[in-house]
Amino acid sequence: MDYYKKPYEKSAFEAKADAQRIAFAPVVFQVVKTMRDTGILDYLRKQKQDGATVAQISDATGISRYGVNVLLDAGLSADIVWQQEAHYSLTMLGHCMLSDKMTRVNMDFVHDVCYEAMFHLEEAIREEKPAGLKVFGDWKTVYEGLSSLPKQAQESWFAFDHFYSDRAFPKALPIVFKNAPKSLFDVGGNTGRWTKQCLNYNEDVHVTILDLPGQLAMAREQLEEAGFGDRASYHPIDLLDPSQTFPSNPDAIWMSQFLDCFGENEIISILKQAALVMTSDTDLFIMETFWDRQPQEAGAFSLNQISLYFTCVANGNSRMYHSGDMIRLVHRAGLVVEEEFDKLGIGHTILRCRKR
Repeated sequence: MDYYKKPYEKSAFEAKADAQRIAFAPVVFQVVKTMRDTGILDYLRKQKQDGATVAQISDATGISRYGVNVLLDAGLSADIVWQQEAHYSLTMLGHCMLSDKMTRVNMDFVHDVCYEAMFHLEEAIREEKPAGLKVFGDWKTVYEGLSSLPKQAQESWFAFDHFYSDRAFPKALPIVFKNAPKSLFDVGGNTGRWTKQCLNYNEDVHVTILDLPGQLAMAREQLEEAGFGDRASYHPIDLLDPSQTFPSNPDAIWMSQFLDCFGENEIISILKQAALVMTSDTDLFIMETFWDRQPQEAGAFSLNQISLYFTCVANGNSRMYHSGDMIRLVHRAGLVVEEEFDKLGIGHTILRCRKR
């Protein structure tokens, strides 16, 4: 999509108003989340157009009248509620903040994983290291500590990751299994969610998950519990260590929401490692959410903000990529993109690659 090719047309007055919204954006974020989590938004939803008074909201939620008052005042300015005499009702945006699952997943991820860490963004930018990760632990990347994150942060991390991939997987499966692979590598398989879908979809395939030991332990538990222990294998590997190698003889290799976790030179290295075990008939599938391929500008906006999570928390040097950048890296690794599939799930793209 042709986003950001020219500036938005707005007056100096409009620009200054938007600037204030950015200046107070962290406050607005916490206001809306507090209204959601204290039950104020849900209570107003139940009142529909009749709305409710400060006293009624206070009685229903257990929040003091002072607390309700300041939240409602901020909510008025943020277009979360509107007021008719003494009664407050939800706006369309207020309903969205309460009930839209994608918005809830995004907000929880930002709050539980990113918010405190973003205090260290400038340090992360200057050093190209995940300076914000220290709020959780002493790891080089978030992936090393993923299985040890605080419970709420871990739950929000996985909810965010799964929300987007789960909606793309049903459309991805026919693409991956078009040539009926018998041996599939799930690179960066995490908790085995994609592997489980593959084993359900095709009874003849054997899937090998390549990931760090902590993630493999979680995947093994999930797959054995589902009865797939005999059709799944686990290959521990640090993909940033070029001396560690892929297993041999895959019919297909799958990388979903994976390469965006690495910097450009690391992506080239990982793809070259994969290419070493590929034949001329091996398909390598890359599924990513490229910001330039989003059907709506809101998707591009969200992805470009998520890039800063990678900068500050994940590893310090990766991002949500433009599709042209990823295709360039594929070529530099000695591969070629043979097919592209857009609009899978919520803005996903699959690149089907082979050896040049």
